[in-house]
Amino acid sequence: MSFTLAIVGRPNVGKSTLFNRLVGKRLALVDDQPGVTRDLREGEARLGDIRFTVIDTAGLENATDESLPARMRRLTERAVDMADVCLFLVDSRAGILPDDMVFAEILRKRADKVLLAANKAEGNAADAGVIEAYSLGLGEPMRLSAEHGEGMNELYSALLPIDEEFQARAQANAPEVEVEVDDEDPDAPRPITAEKPLQIAVVGRPNAGKSTLINQIIGEDRLLTGPEAGITRDAISVQKEWNGVHMRIFDTAGMRKRAKVQQKLEKLSVSDGIRAVKFAEVVVVLLDAAIPFENQDLKIADLAEREGRAVVVAVNKWDIEDEKQEKLRDLKEAFDRLLPQLRGAPLVTVSARTGRGMERLQAAIMKAHDVWNRRIPTAQLNRWLGEMIERHPPPAPQGRRIKLRYMTQAKTRPPGFVVMCSLPDKLPESYSRYLVNGMREDFDMPGTPIRLTMRGQGDKNPYKGRKKKNAGALKKHLGSLPKAKD
Repeated sequence: MSFTLAIVGRPNVGKSTLFNRLVGKRLALVDDQPGVTRDLREGEARLGDIRFTVIDTAGLENATDESLPARMRRLTERAVDMADVCLFLVDSRAGILPDDMVFAEILRKRADKVLLAANKAEGNAADAGVIEAYSLGLGEPMRLSAEHGEGMNELYSALLPIDEEFQARAQANAPEVEVEVDDEDPDAPRPITAEKPLQIAVVGRPNAGKSTLINQIIGEDRLLTGPEAGITRDAISVQKEWNGVHMRIFDTAGMRKRAKVQQKLEKLSVSDGIRAVKFAEVVVVLLDAAIPFENQDLKIADLAEREGRAVVVAVNKWDIEDEKQEKLRDLKEAFDRLLPQLRGAPLVTVSARTGRGMERLQAAIMKAHDVWNRRIPTAQLNRWLGEMIERHPPPAPQGRRIKLRYMTQAKTRPPGFVVMCSLPDKLPESYSRYLVNGMREDFDMPGTPIRLTMRGQGDKNPYKGRKKKNAGALKKHLGSLPKAKD
């Protein structure tokens, strides 16, 4: 998905009908009476070759009290703040009402990009309403008929430059991953520059102190913080030179257990956090020292590992912890036991409030990034592989010994290795884990994801049969020579 589009407008202007048309399914309930939609609904939209996320919102009501319409309006305003683009829908048959003027002013102040569309514009009866829409001051209105599918080409033309802009931005921000290497490549990682900063995502459960930690790193109160959980709604990136290292840091919304994520807005926030993990090179999983190591923390770290990112575990609020050594020992034991694929990942104790441990955190991030870029020469790998086979030979299923012949590193970011062997489909997963754990220990690669691929080579010998062929040719050649006289 490249960008998020929120459809907003008064009740009963056709927002849910347009939403259903863009997602290609009847996901949103549609009826002639106003006020059917009360919550946010998200869907994966497709318009030609453009893919984006579309949000159906409740109808904007001109109410500011604690009534249901007022609460629905506040939820819609939050969706406006989160969305990359807002599509303001008006009813061309009803014309422009005073509420439309009020909401146009709100969008001018709160939304980054606003597109204006006059819905129900089929036929000549809508001409007056379309012309009247110019008075909103939001540019030229598009003529749409969500029910009959008219005007989709015009909407496509309006969204195409936005899609290209976000695709270019995503490509510029995306880290280099799965980089192919060979023996001629240098061992050093890609240099970190102001144009290509080190990208870090800070993730964790709500109220772990992610925004406070980032404020401490950048040295200013850039991000909103407080004792309430769930203040951060969307992934926000800030760029800062941290002790001479150029970094772009993503603050993300807290990720709770799926069963507890009920509000549509929180679901959008969590998906935004997952996108931030994909844009990061190093993921800092922030724990709350006051709360035991929960399953959700492990799932967040596992998400980073599956995406192939380097992982650093930071334990926050360490300044208020009494049994420090015992708690740290329990956390390390739980992490190594429950997430063996990241065995040895750096675990740092910090206090985002006081700033203690920030130097250790940066050192752990730089070490994790260095290991993520690690390049091991092929000759060194094969000497190591021979020692590992001698120490623990591979199994022999059905009496056929599996031969590991050759090993090389194919990629970095994260490190990826290929082992040429016989019967690769017969090699058990436990032996692959034995090799990966050995690499972590012998090549000092703790915590980083390691990709190990077994590839069959076959038993073809290019010289097989050549001796017999050459012998036959020699015999034929000798037979053609004149025989010696006695």
